[in-house]
Amino acid sequence: MSEANEFAAVTKAFSGLGVDENLFISSVARWNRYQRESYRVSNSAFFKEDERQFQRWDDHHILQLRQEFLRLKDAVVLYTMHPWERDARLFKEALLLKIPQHDVLIETACTRSSGDLLGARKAYHSLFEHSIEEDIAHHIKGQERKLLVALVSSYRYEGPKVNADLAKSEAKVFVNAIRDKKKSLIEDEDIVRILSIRSKLHLKAIYSHYKEITGNFLDEDLNDDLILKQVVQCLCVPQAYFSKILISSLRLDVEESAKDSVTRVIVTRADEDDMKLIKQEFQSKYGNTLAAKIQEVANGSYRDFLLTIIAKSD
Repeated sequence: MSEANEFAAVTKAFSGLGVDENLFISSVARWNRYQRESYRVSNSAFFKEDERQFQRWDDHHILQLRQEFLRLKDAVVLYTMHPWERDARLFKEALLLKIPQHDVLIETACTRSSGDLLGARKAYHSLFEHSIEEDIAHHIKGQERKLLVALVSSYRYEGPKVNADLAKSEAKVFVNAIRDKKKSLIEDEDIVRILSIRSKLHLKAIYSHYKEITGNFLDEDLNDDLILKQVVQCLCVPQAYFSKILISSLRLDVEESAKDSVTRVIVTRADEDDMKLIKQEFQSKYGNTLAAKIQEVANGSYRDFLLTIIAKSD
């Protein structure tokens, strides 16, 4: 099938009464980010060009699709969505919950490139007429507010240079702060500054120096501070963080909100180099492949859609 015919078939599947789930699995799940962008650009009925130069889903169609199919819909809509819009909507949904989902804010802010995080902030402006920083400050009242605002505002250096002496010195800042029980780490200005402004390569060097100094991994020594532990993992060892999210969510007895994490992680990691690393980490840590675990727990077309997406990184 030509690309134009495939696009027309997918549009028909989105538009009709009921949905053609097999087509979503055989076509959409196999599209790379450039094919998905081409589909958004070519489909003015479903997507409109935002003033900040990304193609956004038309809200009316998202509401209409919710009436047609449930968990598979969420995966398909998120997968076809422009990455900036997708991250902006994930930010918003995380903040609107009765108890805001810090983990969603952290993983999105800490694992995106500086350019993509800036794009998500632009999309947030367009979609919600607020800044993400404003909304975090409004919805989150605890000690973590300052750190979360700093993380979403970050524009990190992404080049190859790392100052080894500075990284070793800042590793000692973590060592001393963790040993000093007098002050909450999340209120430590030096800790917040380092985590929110340093490049990821620099932070990985800090992570390595910390292990050399203490014999422990930094995230292991942060077990008493879940938010900082998540931040460090997402910045330094994201494959470990996402593997843990997946194994916790891929159980038959978890709540519905936890099941949604499976969709979020797989769809948002689909085009990232770390999907392969996540699968390797998952198998190494839990003795089972991610595909086998999905096969064991998920059902029907939703299962097949997820399996098709993760197979692309093989």
